[in-house]
Amino acid sequence: MTPAGRFAPSPSGELHVGNLRTAILAWLFARSTGRTFLMRVEDLDRARAGAEAVQLRDLAAIGVTWDGGVVRQTDREHLYAGAIARLTAAGLTYECFCTRREIQEAPSAPHAPQGAYPGTCRNLSEAERELKRAVRPAAIRLRAAVVEGTVQDLLHGSYAGVVDDFVLRRNDGVTAYNLAVVVDDAAQGIDQVVRGDDLLPSTPRQAYLARLLNMPLPEYAHVPLVVNADGVRLAKRDGAVTLADLALAGIGNDDVRDALLASLGLPAGRLENALAHFDPAALPRVPWVWPGGGSRGA
Repeated sequence: MTPAGRFAPSPSGELHVGNLRTAILAWLFARSTGRTFLMRVEDLDRARAGAEAVQLRDLAAIGVTWDGGVVRQTDREHLYAGAIARLTAAGLTYECFCTRREIQEAPSAPHAPQGAYPGTCRNLSEAERELKRAVRPAAIRLRAAVVEGTVQDLLHGSYAGVVDDFVLRRNDGVTAYNLAVVVDDAAQGIDQVVRGDDLLPSTPRQAYLARLLNMPLPEYAHVPLVVNADGVRLAKRDGAVTLADLALAGIGNDDVRDALLASLGLPAGRLENALAHFDPAALPRVPWVWPGGGSRGA
């Protein structure tokens, strides 16, 4: 496959300037290295009617272009099911009946990192599983053989994080993000993943799963987020942060694009003009404070 980068929004609402900045960065990373750039809509969960069309329109409005058609996760369930079947056949999955509250209240397993699943359902007998199935449906967890993994990141260097028995399929039948993203990236030939650094902690889990599935690891670059004046990750509640809201305030799409480029130390204008000036080593390593105002509360 042709080497590729991607942007993969969840259609849960309009993109805000933080999302748009990450999309620009993903585009610049891919285009500056001669990769194709793909668009994938991660619509397995929290999809809002009409949100996908608005998101794609806004990305195009600031100059983010992509190659080929848009891929949607809801069309790819057979790939996820196949991956889980392979892991199950290898004895690497088990049913889990824990509620979120039960996990929070359970004592940690000995020597397990903080935040790791405690293994409550890992060694249930078949009789115990039968009893629990009568109470609630099961999630499917990975049976991990490690407690920590390390990945290399272009901006963060070597990063070590928790690898536990994480969920592959939720008990409502929805494929979990950590599985879907690994399968999708491999199937699409994605060898460069650029996304917000809030997703860095989950990356060792994904890298471990990719190795189990004999899938290649992409090159990772986790970029700083956009935050409000209180240092909190930007959200819709922070006011005029979407293209539509900013347009009502008299700020056009080109102005937003130029502000995002300036925050990266890049010249104003079409994204293609920024390629000659783009240097990952010169990118900011700290969050960018959106100058549009502070927090308005929850």
